[in-house]
Amino acid sequence: MNIATLPGSTLVSDLRPEALNAPESGIVEVMNYGRLREGLIPLWVGEGDLPTPQFIRDAAARSLAAGETFYTWQRGIPELREALARYHERVYRGRFSTERFYVTGSGMQSLQIAVRMIAGEGDELIIPTPAWPNFAAAVGVAGARAVCVPMDYAEGRFTLDLGKIEAAITPKTRGIFVNSPSNPTGWTATRAEQEALLALSRKHGIWIVADEIYGRFVYDGQARAPSFHDIITPEDRVIFVQTFSKNWAMTGWRIGWIEAPEAFGQVIENLIQYSTSGSPVFIQRGAVAALDEGEGFVAEQIARAAEGRRIVFEGLKATNRVSLSAPVGAFYQFFSVDGRSDSGKLAKDLVDTANVGLAPGTAFGPGGETGLRLCFARNSADLTEAVARLQKAIAAL
Repeated sequence: MNIATLPGSTLVSDLRPEALNAPESGIVEVMNYGRLREGLIPLWVGEGDLPTPQFIRDAAARSLAAGETFYTWQRGIPELREALARYHERVYRGRFSTERFYVTGSGMQSLQIAVRMIAGEGDELIIPTPAWPNFAAAVGVAGARAVCVPMDYAEGRFTLDLGKIEAAITPKTRGIFVNSPSNPTGWTATRAEQEALLALSRKHGIWIVADEIYGRFVYDGQARAPSFHDIITPEDRVIFVQTFSKNWAMTGWRIGWIEAPEAFGQVIENLIQYSTSGSPVFIQRGAVAALDEGEGFVAEQIARAAEGRRIVFEGLKATNRVSLSAPVGAFYQFFSVDGRSDSGKLAKDLVDTANVGLAPGTAFGPGGETGLRLCFARNSADLTEAVARLQKAIAAL
């Protein structure tokens, strides 16, 4: 979109630079290019094709029917915060106080609040890339600077160079984003890597913003990915940002949570108050049902993703024209096509020739420019058809 051509564009120069510099989403750009194509298989965004389960919708509907449509607790209703504590105790096998949990209007709001708490104008936050573009955008909107540190890449696999991360730390550094399992690459930090990152945090007095949203989506026989929950102490500078979107197919509900030290309670409550003034009670009732009754659905989601992973990885590998490895976690296949370096153009070309929607690697920062991201959290029939189309289109390139 060309802002200069819009009505009132002469006023644009009077806006704040952090607003003006907020980047247009490269993913949305390709979506807008192809979203109206008849028969297109959309694999460009991070959501599956299953609607929110009925038991979650029913809980929200009962709340609406009961007239729970008023202002409520800024930190979240007590029932949801208690359910979050129970969920964490089941998944991470520890004791969790309800006072560590704060309900937000999405994972994105959790991220923005986390950034606002630790960084502002003149500060820096380190982001290993390729990474979800909203990390860098949230930093920029807060007036701080995102410092992208490209991960190493060889034979289709990304690895973290801890030396490069430490070399990027300056007196202005306030924190490091750690997204594991990763969107878009599927890279998943080992316990040893998390211990090394935590050691950097302690050594330099900087924060870790931990996005472990895809932690249940792993394919090595483990129940979950390694987590900072396994190694942190109460004194560590770690803030967890989370969402209900992925595990429970609730992308459109816009509800998430922050887990942070109890001492942050009033600060986080204030930031919620001055942005959304809390999340709707009926949505929170659905979230309680998701946490307390949703393990069967989560297992179904993971099993579908595992089959999708197999279909996509084997199908793309069979072209002998792509560089890729099977992702350890999350539900994305990141790959590059031999001889094609402009992933933005390639994504649009594949809309035209394969009628399949993929996200361009240019959207994910340094190190991802030549790649494409495919979301395989979808039914096997659609994925099989999408892979067949991509095989044909790639062979013709």
